[in-house]
Amino acid sequence: MRVGFIGTGNMGTILIESFIESGAVREQEVMITNRRLFKAKKLKERYPHIHLVQNAEEVAKWSDVLFICVKPFDFHPLLKQIHKFVTEDKCLVSITSSITVEQLETIVPCSCVRVIPSITNRAFSGASLLTFGSRTSPPWKAAITLLFKNISHPIEIDQPLTRVASDIISCGPAFISYCLQTFIQGAVSETGIDENVATKLTEEMLIGLGELIKKNIYTLPILQEKVCVKGGITGEGIKVLETYHFEKTFEKMFHATHLKYREELEKIKGQYDIHHE
Repeated sequence: MRVGFIGTGNMGTILIESFIESGAVREQEVMITNRRLFKAKKLKERYPHIHLVQNAEEVAKWSDVLFICVKPFDFHPLLKQIHKFVTEDKCLVSITSSITVEQLETIVPCSCVRVIPSITNRAFSGASLLTFGSRTSPPWKAAITLLFKNISHPIEIDQPLTRVASDIISCGPAFISYCLQTFIQGAVSETGIDENVATKLTEEMLIGLGELIKKNIYTLPILQEKVCVKGGITGEGIKVLETYHFEKTFEKMFHATHLKYREELEKIKGQYDIHHE
């Protein structure tokens, strides 16, 4: 299967690296291009057998499955540019949450899939979110699902869950990373612990926590219950989080991401022949 990528920014690069290094695809089965070719050339230096070309049309013509990894407002002009090369037998994959499969289907005649990956996929871990278009053939559904099984746990979702699911699996690592950095800085500021030591301890704690969950040893509520002994030190820390209404922070965060998402949808839908709420 020949796999093409138009766009080699952060997530496009992560997918290329992950697919090749997991053995999901071979280097010679990959063709890439990017608006700024120097980014694509860096990948070519690391994986010398991939095909690097200068224009999107060539990638679209060559590929069996074509990944579009560009900014949301660049999608429509790009699809218009390449649509005559994206024939019915191909599969087009968008990795952008604000572009729906229905919108893709208004321009190209092939099977259309939206996949929302996560940076965790770089470690062949975490989830990826799959939404299939109405014209996506069963063989392409199976092929794309299998492709992502090599680097993640693929989960099929419907359009209404797109934003919150993406916030959790795709944006979540950045949100949690911010919280953990704040956690570390609090320890350094209050106690004087060396920042490198605090960072290492936090990383090991996080890895261990992940293993407990992965192995189904404890659920998140049970973890808190096991560590938080009534009347103990952990309980005092939890009281502070409760006093400052820590949970409201995340409610406000989800509100902000959904508001931004709706603004993007409103701006983008005018480019297409259908309106999707």
